[in-house]
Amino acid sequence: MNSRTQLSVIIPVYNGERYLAEAIDSVLSQNYQPMEVIVVDDGSTDKSANIINSYGKLVRYCYQPNLGTAAAMNRGTDLAIGEYWAFLGADDLWTEDRIKLQLEAFDAHPDMDIVSGYVKQFFSSETQDSVKKRIRFSTDSIPGYVIPAMLIKRQSFYRVGLFEPRWKIGAEMNWYLRAQEEGLKIMMLPDLVLLRRIHENNKGITKRSFINQRTKILKEALDRRRARELDR
Repeated sequence: MNSRTQLSVIIPVYNGERYLAEAIDSVLSQNYQPMEVIVVDDGSTDKSANIINSYGKLVRYCYQPNLGTAAAMNRGTDLAIGEYWAFLGADDLWTEDRIKLQLEAFDAHPDMDIVSGYVKQFFSSETQDSVKKRIRFSTDSIPGYVIPAMLIKRQSFYRVGLFEPRWKIGAEMNWYLRAQEEGLKIMMLPDLVLLRRIHENNKGITKRSFINQRTKILKEALDRRRARELDR
């Protein structure tokens, strides 16, 4: 692994003061350096900005009006200088050897575009029992076909293009479906790389009115596939 490999980490946040420091700390405590950490504040009205700025030069702070997670991640890519990119939700956590494992995989398989790993979900400690009863998920580790589990080559990301801000729910899923259509090569490590926090303010809970967007995303992907088949 090249010690000079440049890695950019992009963390979008909107009113994430409760968990943001834990997320940033899980990045800064990685056993691989160097990296740049860019936190894009998507118009927060809480103390998120104070938390970000408390890290000084370790973290780059960028503010934008509230335009949504996809737009915030796109803004982060505008600023990122690394040849590898990783994204992290402001309430999730990386395992401590995640980046080392993924970069070693890229060294061994340089033709890969994306290296991912396994994900485990957990309830945040303050989550009320009433919320837990409403949310069902497996506590087993599962393959991470989600953007926050992936390390992506910069050039490969641009082959797919930016996240689509029109999707309030599912913009990351939309990007991954487009990556598959583009033929990007993905390696799935057997290692746990991401801990996803479940709590009552998760976007999938607070923005349930947009939940049908995932169905629309899948339909659009199917329509694109059919169009390609007709062109053959």
